[in-house]
Amino acid sequence: MDSQDIRYRGGDDRDAATTAMAETDRKHADDNNNNNKGKRDQKRAMAKRGLKSLTVAVAAPVLVMLFETYFLGGYGNRARSSSWIPPPWVLHATRLASSGLMGLAAWLVWVDGGFHKKPNALYLYLAQFTLCLLWGPVTFVLGSGLAGLVVWLGQSAALFRCYKAFNEISPVAGNLVKLCLAFTAFVAAVNVKLAIA
Repeated sequence: MDSQDIRYRGGDDRDAATTAMAETDRKHADDNNNNNKGKRDQKRAMAKRGLKSLTVAVAAPVLVMLFETYFLGGYGNRARSSSWIPPPWVLHATRLASSGLMGLAAWLVWVDGGFHKKPNALYLYLAQFTLCLLWGPVTFVLGSGLAGLVVWLGQSAALFRCYKAFNEISPVAGNLVKLCLAFTAFVAAVNVKLAIA
């Protein structure tokens, strides 16, 4: 009888140990759930910040270009006489699309830490954007197709160097800049026609 008592008491100890282990496992599971919830909340917050920065990176250059187009855009009288020159909205839409794509490309480089690794990439981006803004007023407001061509050459050089810098950091950003180079070729064709006219 004593041996049965001992065996039964040992069973009680095992039950108590099993209960303690189950309680510990439950606490660990609760901690893991809280950690996973915290990680999910942290990821959501990071995604919201990323979405905000993406919006600013794309919208800022587009809004600046819209402002420039609205207040300084227009072809002038001599451009309207040429039959080859496309309607103003085509050229403006091309420049707006290019500005948005360059903003997206710059954001991709920024996300990868590229502006810290290669600060030259930021300066090239700002230079090409500034020259893009200057092109319209120089070409149309001042009415100098030749001066516009010089500004366009500077912008194209900065854009090509920007492509090389962005492509080293993020190939996707480099591909976006390639599209902007194609837009720039279209602008060049318009500018050459204006310089000749």
